[in-house]
Order: sequence, then structure tokens, then C-alpha cells
Amino acid sequence: MKYLLVFVLPLTLLACNARPSADSTAPAAPPPVFGGELPAYWYQSKAEISTYDLQQARYGEMRRGKAILIQVSEDFLTDRQVKNDAYENPNSAPVIKTNLIRRFTTGIYDYSLMTSVFTPTNAADHPLTLKVTTSSQDWCGQSFTQLNYAGGESWDMQLRSYFEREGDQDRALEADFLEDEVFNRIRIGGDLPEGEFRVIPNTGYLLMTHQPYEATPARATTEAIGDSLRRYVLEFAALDRRLTVTYDAASPYVIREWTETYPSRDTLLTTTATLREQKLSPYWQQNATVDDPLRAELGLQ
Repeated sequence: MKYLLVFVLPLTLLACNARPSADSTAPAAPPPVFGGELPAYWYQSKAEISTYDLQQARYGEMRRGKAILIQVSEDFLTDRQVKNDAYENPNSAPVIKTNLIRRFTTGIYDYSLMTSVFTPTNAADHPLTLKVTTSSQDWCGQSFTQLNYAGGESWDMQLRSYFEREGDQDRALEADFLEDEVFNRIRIGGDLPEGEFRVIPNTGYLLMTHQPYEATPARATTEAIGDSLRRYVLEFAALDRRLTVTYDAASPYVIREWTETYPSRDTLLTTTATLREQKLSPYWQQNATVDDPLRAELGLQ
């Protein structure tokens, strides 16, 4: 594992083919450590649902769409790496779960991507994100990838793809930092890792651009935007890729906007997601036809 834990945070709080060399290394910065309890905001028996206006880069053009970000605290089994439903297994830890859904069209046909990330809130006991899954569906076919923390210094990676050059893969990856966990680290609170270190890029990006599943040297910085906002920037020089996330400087650290810049059919384009609506809701109980109008409150009609 390429990074160390060095402090504990108190409560207050098909287009891009550039590949890094296999032996590239960089020193790692520590991920944040949250040693206490999350604020009461996350324990209201509700999930935070946020909708974003999406401008998505695909096939060398910008596509209009929607992004839906669902974030909630839940108990997660650290051995089986599934939600703790029965509360009979003692190997359980509280996590922040992110479900990120992107929907957009490319000409006549639809695209849908979904990523789920499960990050323990107490990194003193569980320093690494435990699981990431991403699926991609369009009219050509579908692909799926999953990373499971395997203990020690490795991820178990699975890839199921309808593309011939990818096909089915099962292999181990070194347990480097994940771009996919940035949103959860922001919401948990604390200082994000900064400096130069190795990062496994966003799995949705890897699926769409067919990049290899391997860590890449990256540089991370955090900057203040006035008194109320902060911006986290993650740059991958070898991939010509840049992630920026703008979020509230104060708890609960609402994510206001994010951008992803990378080549799409040899054109450098920037995907942008900007917050439109947000609410706390027990959405899993709102599945009757009488609940349909609630979608309008989130700008989903």
C-alpha cells in the first residue's frame, strides 16, 4: 500500500490511449482519517439526493444529460462487503455510500452509467474504501467492473466487457488511492490527500475510454474559493486528465460542482456537473405511484 495514515481528524469538522509506464512510481500522501462519529446530519434515516445538470463529453462532442448523486450512511459487512441487513454478523462498520448515476444521449441512443462506492467513516480502523462497482449500458452493450478490498495491499478487480480486447478479467491490483473515493472522502470531512501519489482513475472513465486498470501518478491540490467553498484538483499528466470538485468548506461539505477534462476523439473536452436540486429523503419508502410527483422536486421530470 502506497500511503500511510498519520493523523486523526476531530469531529468538528475509445478516445484517450495515453498510458503511463509500468514502473512509474511516486510518493503517496495519506488519506484523511476520521476518528469520531459523523454529525447528526447523516443519521436522520434519510439519504441525501442531489441532481446535477450534466454536460458530458463523449465521441468528441458535448452531450446534455443528468447526474444523480445519492449519498447515505449505512452499516456494511467488512468481510462479505455487502450491506448489513440481518445484524447477525459482527464484522460490520459504518460507511458512507455513494451512488452516482449519469444519463445522457449520443445521437439516437442512450447512455447510462452507475458507480457505487463504500467508504468506512472511521479510517483509523478501516483506512481503505472497501468496494467500488461501476456499470455502463448503451445500445451497443454493457460492461461492469468491481473492486473489492482484499486485505493487505491489494484490490481484487473484476471486469466484464462485451469488447473483444477487454473481455472478462480477474486480477489483483495494488491498493492505491481511488479517484472514485474522492466524493466520499469529502463528505466524511477532513483534509484530502495532497501532493504526488499513485491513483487508480475513475472506473467510469476507464470503462468508457478502455484504459488499463492500473494506478497512475497524480498530483492533488486543495484551494479555498472565498470563505465558503473549497476546490479539490486531481491531475493525471500521463492521461491528460484533470478532476476538479467544488464543495462547501463547512460540514456537511455539499458537492456543488465537478468537472472532468480529458481527450475525447483527440479533442480535449470538459465534462461538467452543476448542482441543481437537493433534498433529504427516505426514498426507499417512496416507491408508489402517488410518490411520482416527488421527482419534479428534484428536476427529474
